Amino acid sequence: QVQLVESGGGLVQPGGSLRLSCAASGSIFSINAMGWYRQAPGKQRELVAVISDGGSTLADSVKGRFTISRDNAKNTVLLQMNSLKPEDTAVYYCNARVVRYRYDLLTDYWGQGTQVTVSS
Repeated sequence: QVQLVESGGGLVQPGGSLRLSCAASGSIFSINAMGWYRQAPGKQRELVAVISDGGSTLADSVKGRFTISRDNAKNTVLLQMNSLKPEDTAVYYCNARVVRYRYDLLTDYWGQGTQVTVSS
């Protein structure tokens, strides 16, 4: 099995910053990509940012404010969120596309989610 453990959510005022961290552990041969998704109340889950060996992709709504980075040796991914807006309020979920052993298929794993609230 593979576990993803997230940390770093919380309450912040508009214009503030937060950093989310996610660490993957367990039966891991390789990780193809890691990323962050978010889901606000009444809305569908949406991609925030994803990073792989080929580069990174950020949603248009967070470009210029959020940065994603990855430590392959530690199987961790960070999301630095600056200039936060109330519309960034959501539960943020970590995702990893994992190969558990040689010749295994890619499998998506999810963290439990961490709440980010941007409010004055």
